[in-house]
Parts: sequence; C-alpha cells; structure tokens
Amino acid sequence: MPLIKMLQAELGEGRANALVRKALGTHYRAQGEAFRRTRRENDLGQAMASAFATYAREDALDYQVVEQSADSYAIDVTRCRYAEFYQELGEPDLGFLLVCSADFHVIEGFGSDVELARSQTIMQGAPRCDFRYKRSSD
Repeated sequence: MPLIKMLQAELGEGRANALVRKALGTHYRAQGEAFRRTRRENDLGQAMASAFATYAREDALDYQVVEQSADSYAIDVTRCRYAEFYQELGEPDLGFLLVCSADFHVIEGFGSDVELARSQTIMQGAPRCDFRYKRSSD
C-alpha cells in the first residue's frame, strides 16, 4: 500500500491506478489461464463453483448461488472478509483496486468466450457483490 500511495502522489491517482491494474492484470490473467488449463473443465458453472470454493476458503466469503449451468454461474456475495480488512485499514479504494479489479483479469484468462458482469461490490459500500458469469454463444 505505501508504494501505491507514493505512485498516486507522484503520478496522480488515475495514472497510478492504471499502472497497477496493468501490472496486476497480467498476473491475474495468467492465474485464470492456469486455473482453466489445470481443471480442464468445460462446464463454466462447475469451474466457477470450484474457483469460488477456493476464494471462500477459511470463511473469507459468504455467498449464495443464484444460478449454475454449463454456460453460466451467478452468485451474490453477502459478506466479504477482504472488504472488511481494507475497510478496517481505511483503504477500501485500494482494496477495490487490488482485489475486486482482479476478478475481470482472472476471467480474461478463462478465454474470450467467458464474460463477467458485476454492478456492485461490498468493497465500494454496496450490501452485496453480484457476480454474473456467462459463456457467450459466439
């Protein structure tokens, strides 16, 4: 966090955050690629259920599955310990940059046929995070 704060002070928040997203994006995209490759799962619902089981380890997330099929996975996260951690530090904006923004890079690693839509996050003060994964039919 001190490094990001210094970058923001020197470069401006917008430019610094864009650099952080770009740097971390490559890392998280590679994680998504590795996850998909090692799981060899064509069922998107199963793959994402497995991924969220990993992200929720040690009681890190409370969530409810809204929909699960071979081509979609939708959940609502109702409690997020990641958000609680950054909120306790007084840095929810950095939490969003470092944690929540990564979700879109990870899914890029799953392939161009998989999309994530999310309209709100607990990290940004919403009551829930709404993750909606879909495989495009194109």
